[in-house]
Amino acid sequence: MAEKMVTVVIVLGGLIFFHELGHYMLARLLRIGVRTFSLGFGPKLWGFRRGRTEYRLSAVPLGGYVQLVGQDPGEDIPAGFGPEHRFDLRPAWQRALVVAAGPGFNFLIAWVIIFGLFLFQGRYELLPVVGQVQAGGPAEAAGFQTGDRIEAIGGQPIATWQDLRDKIATSGGAALEMSIRRGGEPVRLEVTPRVMTRKNIFGEDVSTSMIAVAPSGETVIIPLGVFAAMSASVDKTAEVVRVTGQGIWKLIVGVVPLDSIGGPIMIAQLISQQVDKGVVEVLTLAAFLSVNLGILNLLPIPVLDGGHILFYVLEGVRRRPVNLRWQQITTRFGLALLLCIMALAVYNDMHRTILEITSDAKR
Repeated sequence: MAEKMVTVVIVLGGLIFFHELGHYMLARLLRIGVRTFSLGFGPKLWGFRRGRTEYRLSAVPLGGYVQLVGQDPGEDIPAGFGPEHRFDLRPAWQRALVVAAGPGFNFLIAWVIIFGLFLFQGRYELLPVVGQVQAGGPAEAAGFQTGDRIEAIGGQPIATWQDLRDKIATSGGAALEMSIRRGGEPVRLEVTPRVMTRKNIFGEDVSTSMIAVAPSGETVIIPLGVFAAMSASVDKTAEVVRVTGQGIWKLIVGVVPLDSIGGPIMIAQLISQQVDKGVVEVLTLAAFLSVNLGILNLLPIPVLDGGHILFYVLEGVRRRPVNLRWQQITTRFGLALLLCIMALAVYNDMHRTILEITSDAKR
């Protein structure tokens, strides 16, 4: 149990640290003064001062912050800093870059994790081996059997299950000639895909061409060199960003139910579950959470990084700052919205926990 709690703290603390490190490094690069770098909110538990910046560990571990010189209008310049170090006197594009660097570092660390996994573990691919043939489907009518390994379609080699799915999905319903290995012997079958409905990862019904077979679950590890791992990790990170963005949008428009929102308890539970499976699973989840943190912070909601970036973009377009009164009003609205979302997430966490405890008690 202690090992799981330490892992939860390390993963969440690490993601928050890299997020704030992005703000910090861009500010330093642009020679903007940094007053405080804090991991956590609230009362200071421990800290030290190096140069003109105070580094601290605070009591509430659900976040962190970097306090810049001149971050708030009318703020006095602390000793050791000059007007040239003020954040609020910098061009809008520089302020936007400093704010965007936090989410940017979340995407960067996700890519680094995925790159490391690909480089040292290789890429896991599902083999095109049939594990189940659906009754009444095109595959059953064509004579497919459990254990069949599909080696080629129309003379084109099939190496992975994804290759198989892509080829069937783009068939347009035309008959496909498949070369199969069955019990060591070659077999040729012709199957005509049928447009069928299945659930996607968001629970939506989508129509696509299928032959109604399921994979056996057999996998193969494909070793990757440095450059291949770099390319594959860029593709995988972009895929995670795309899917996560789609998920958030579908949550906003009501496709994904609100009870799927999770908070710190669910995140801690997910990390704890991955600890039992191994380091690779923990790192994979950390990369996914890092992308989520980056995207959520880029939402154009005042209080979040995306809200600040929106103000700076408007300032750059209008060539004058957004009215301070409007900034204050929208910031209060954004804070209220964020608190509501957090309350909903905590409620969902508690509800799921109670249901799990009740279910366990009945067994």
